[in-house]
Amino acid sequence: MTVNIQYVGLNTSETLSNFTKDKLDNLFKKFEFLISATVHFKQDEKDFNRGKICNIELSLPGPRLFATSNTHNFEVSIRETIADLERQLKKRKQILKVH
Repeated sequence: MTVNIQYVGLNTSETLSNFTKDKLDNLFKKFEFLISATVHFKQDEKDFNRGKICNIELSLPGPRLFATSNTHNFEVSIRETIADLERQLKKRKQILKVH
């Protein structure tokens, strides 16, 4: 499992990186066919109430999966993004089982 975390226009945060890796580890344990993950954290200056953006792209056999979330907190964005990816992965896993 390879996790690449990038902070776009932000200072790096060891706590946020560890939290993200922890959540992704759980995902990698459930879905053993995952290869790697690329995470981007951004701050939207125009949106004051929200604006904490988390983009995650998963590499796996077949097309890559992508999810994004924009909330008031990076931790909440991570949770929502991973929940979206988990739904996509469950669908993909059912397709893989059929064939």
